[in-house]
Amino acid sequence: MAEFIPPGTRWVDLPSPFPIKRGGALHGARMAYETWGTLNAAHDNAILVLTGMSPDAHAASNTGNPAPGWWEWMIGPGKPIDTQRWFVLCVNALGSCKGSTGPASINPNTGASYRLDFPELSIEDGADAALAVVRELGIEQLACVLGNSMGGMTALSLLARHPGIARSHINICGAARALPFSIAIRSLQREAIRLDPHWNGGDYSEDHYPENGMRMARKLGVVTYRSALEWDGRFGRVRLDAEQREDDEPFGLEFEVESYLEAHARRFVRKYDPNCYLYLSRSMDWFDLGEAHGGDTLHGLSSIEGVHSALVIGVKTDILFPIQQQEEIAAGLRNAGCETRFLPMPSPQGHDAFLVDAARFGPAVTSFLRTLPATQIFTNRVA
Repeated sequence: MAEFIPPGTRWVDLPSPFPIKRGGALHGARMAYETWGTLNAAHDNAILVLTGMSPDAHAASNTGNPAPGWWEWMIGPGKPIDTQRWFVLCVNALGSCKGSTGPASINPNTGASYRLDFPELSIEDGADAALAVVRELGIEQLACVLGNSMGGMTALSLLARHPGIARSHINICGAARALPFSIAIRSLQREAIRLDPHWNGGDYSEDHYPENGMRMARKLGVVTYRSALEWDGRFGRVRLDAEQREDDEPFGLEFEVESYLEAHARRFVRKYDPNCYLYLSRSMDWFDLGEAHGGDTLHGLSSIEGVHSALVIGVKTDILFPIQQQEEIAAGLRNAGCETRFLPMPSPQGHDAFLVDAARFGPAVTSFLRTLPATQIFTNRVA
């Protein structure tokens, strides 16, 4: 069991006990975060960034950690999320192994890692934990909450559970519920980990580690993060050179795309805790914003209050969070009375386009944020 915490990480202690939606509570838990820019005197120019499953809170370089972050081109002075105007806060997801409390963290009741003693985690728990960070920093209302991928789910949960927490919202490749295809893929990923003998019911070590299970889980994920169009354009049917093949392996790697997946997976497997992978993956499968509305997801979206404007971006080639899910989010927010712009991006990179397609996503975010007042708090009116 290991945590992978980047330099410059800061923490907020969660209320103790911190109740968990599906039962139980966390004691002595904490949330990892990083910030950029300056919080103004009114504390109302803050943008909260909620991440996908695997990223840490280091979205961009800062004084605490000058290394480039996973969204370096998006956050900073003069960039789409301009830190000369906005105070940007990125939190690491509850349940992660990147600084926030998760299955790899120490359970104060036992002095050992939680492992499978960690309570059953939901997206809603992550939303409530993110709120605790916002409140601890003295922020009463966010100018905007931005979520991508799993973070898009968390953002919607935050808006639904805490009306008036944000004046605006950007949802990128997110979803208000998990669809069968995504559930199926994540189920196979979890099965690959669980069936690795070294997983050992969650009780593994560095010497006996479910590396093969993690490799297969990551490969499945990477296949769905990009699109068939990109795979074809990048690799075609190019075969590996003879010296790159393993001649003693009758069904070994033969094509360049196979080698890419293998290399990508090997870089990942020892940098993310398997149990954290299982917990966060399942939390996405369980999520449905319509759960509290008779299973009507659109009704759940339409019930969100206090958000005055929104930008919803989807990618036409996304198979993991397909574009009809972003269309659903946009329709539901409009029904809620939110002025909503929906952008279907033609990016060939699939689900991960928001991480790499700066030419399309950068201007879209820039344009939306320029329309927002940085220092106006709207009163949340609840009927």
